[in-house]
Amino acid sequence: MWALCLVELQKVRHDRTELLTRAIQPALWLLVFGVTFTRIHAIPTGDLPYLDYLAPGILAQSALFIAIFYGIQIIWERDAGVLAKLLVTPAPRVALVTGKAFAAGVRAVIQGVVILLLSAVLGVSLTANPLRIGAAFVVLVLGAGFFSCLSIVIAGLVLSRERVMGIGQALTMPLFFASNALYPVALMPAWLQAVNRVNPLGYEVDALRGLLLGTPAHLGLDVAVLVVALAVGVTVAAALLPRLTR
Repeated sequence: MWALCLVELQKVRHDRTELLTRAIQPALWLLVFGVTFTRIHAIPTGDLPYLDYLAPGILAQSALFIAIFYGIQIIWERDAGVLAKLLVTPAPRVALVTGKAFAAGVRAVIQGVVILLLSAVLGVSLTANPLRIGAAFVVLVLGAGFFSCLSIVIAGLVLSRERVMGIGQALTMPLFFASNALYPVALMPAWLQAVNRVNPLGYEVDALRGLLLGTPAHLGLDVAVLVVALAVGVTVAAALLPRLTR
């Protein structure tokens, strides 16, 4: 698992422009959507400025967008013969999938640092407590790990790079809009609130908001849901991994 994380860090080190290009979309959400809606007060968020409310949601969104296409990387490794070589090593399949999941978490944390710095520049009232910031990064890793496993599961089912890309694109925005990243749960219609209750992204955003802004949150429940979701995702993805090499 540690070796796969090191490989991911080496990829980032050799292609640092990827961090800048991936930061463009979150920056636009904060600079355009966040600043505009803060001025017009279109979405009620109580005493919390809308830009502050939005920042943790964009943090979770960036991790989602990084992780949901990890299945494409698995298929590329299959086509290059790397996956077959990994599967014949003594490492358990669960360890291989977990390593991939935490590699996605590494990328999410690096991206998260950029977004937090941008949020601080824009005046978002983030906590200065290093323990809370560290806990937020742990939550980010759990969320990214689950969604990367979901992507690997999709890859194991459809076995095609194009299909993984299409399904990933079809899932990202519904997951994002069916969470509390952009607006409070109380503003959602009843059916969307029901979807949010089974959407891991909603629990991730709730935890990030509580840790970074100090708003009321169900941290115990949020972390428990993310841990269980990650465990299920790793188990299912590990079971489907050999299917990619047939």
